[in-house]
Parts: sequence; C-alpha cells; structure tokens
Amino acid sequence: MTDDKDVLRDVWFGRIPTCFTLYQDEITEREAEPYYLLLPRISYLTLVTDKVKKHFQKVMRQEEVSEIWFEYEGTPLKWHYPIGLLFDLHASNTALPWSITVHFKNFPEKDLLHCHSKDVIEAHFMACIKEADALKHKSQVINEMQKKDHKQLWMGLQNDKFEQFWAINRKLMEYPPEDNGFRYIPFRIYQATTERPFIQKLFRPIASGGQLHTLGDLLKDVCPSAIAPEDGEQKTQVMIHGIEPMLETPIQWLSEHMSYPDNFLHISIIPRPTD
Repeated sequence: MTDDKDVLRDVWFGRIPTCFTLYQDEITEREAEPYYLLLPRISYLTLVTDKVKKHFQKVMRQEEVSEIWFEYEGTPLKWHYPIGLLFDLHASNTALPWSITVHFKNFPEKDLLHCHSKDVIEAHFMACIKEADALKHKSQVINEMQKKDHKQLWMGLQNDKFEQFWAINRKLMEYPPEDNGFRYIPFRIYQATTERPFIQKLFRPIASGGQLHTLGDLLKDVCPSAIAPEDGEQKTQVMIHGIEPMLETPIQWLSEHMSYPDNFLHISIIPRPTD
C-alpha cells in the first residue's frame, strides 16, 4: 500500500467529545451526574464505556441494573457499528459534545444485538475482517496468518495501540503489484433516511480498461441518489470518518487509508444541512 502513514494516524486517533447522561426514568438513589468522555471513532461503544457503566451504577440500586444500552435522540445506537459511523450517520451536524443517553432497562430487542461480554465484540470484529479479506484476497491473507496475528489485531484495537494493530493490518492492505488493487472493495453504504441497514455489493477498484474507479463511480453504481444531478444542487453529504472526501478520490486509496479497523469503508449518506 502507498505510505500515507499520517492519514492512517489521523483516522486512528480521531475522537468525539461525548456527554453521557442517565435516562430520566431510571431509578437512582441520588442524582446522576453526567459523564464526559473522548470516544475513539474507530472503536465500539460497548468496548470503551466500562467507566460510563461504573459511573452510573454507583447511584443505582443493583436490582435496577440490567444490560446497558445507549440512545441518541430516540434512536438506539447499534454497538456493532463503529462509533465514528454512528456519529456521522445520526449526529454529524449537531453541536459538540455529542449527547448520548444511557439506559439500564427496557432493552430494545428489535433494534439492538445483545452484548454480554467483550468476546461478542471480538467475534463480530474478526468476522468483519474475514469477510473483508474474502473480498480483497479470496481470504488468502487472513487464512495464512497465525492465531496470534488475529489476536494482535483485536488487542491493538481493544488497547488503542496503533503500531501493534498496523504491524499486522498492513498485510491485509497489500496486493500483488500486477493487480493494481484489491479484487473487490469492502464497503457498506448507510443512509440516514432509510430503514434498510446498509448497501453492500461487489465493486472492483479498477475498471476493465485499467483506469482507477473513484468514490463517485462507486456511488453512481450503488447509490446514484447520493450524486447531485448535473443541473441541480447536492442534497446529501457523503461522509467517511467525519469528512467529505472528494468524489474523484480513487476508491482503492480510500480502502487502504480510510477503512475502519474492521477493513470496511463505512460510508454515510446524510441530508445536507439547509441553514
């Protein structure tokens, strides 16, 4: 992969200032103060909120505490989506800090997966990496790795260790020079205005004539409503890691540098603010 290590670092160390408050109907023994945290964009809510859980459990009776879950303006937040994606999709045009409500009761079974331990997060994360490598390299790279390499990817994410993670992950971002890119690009497109969870299909980074496909080419093929008509104004924003990449950016470069640790490009299509 091309060596734009500063981009990889900027993506890894992206943070969202967040204010957690306890839901007003939770029964407490004394007032629950809000809890502030810088959330890592690339991680998962249930992986980085142990301190939040402990903070609010201090003011609650044990019998009132069941599985913790999070909500933003009435929307339950899916823990198996990376934090940066959740913010881009639901809150990217709101003032900071991001205001998240904490619940310990009435778990929304229809909307959220249960997460009883870190093992559940690890299993989800590794399943995503394996799916991404099936698309990129027919699973050859991930299958040639040892168990300890898989563990190092997970521990790098869990412990927020950039060098530890990328020592292994760079192998997943390589390809034979004669190929000019991956077989297919692992991506998911999410739309704030639809019930459909996400769009995902096979898309090659290189056109049959040899030219590089761009982000714009991907959107035209997969989600044409995200592209402004030639005579009209752009009604949507296309967000990855909180920025709007230029549509002319080669999708191969984005895949190597702007993927989340699960090796997917998570692309949010959100309504452009009108003010």
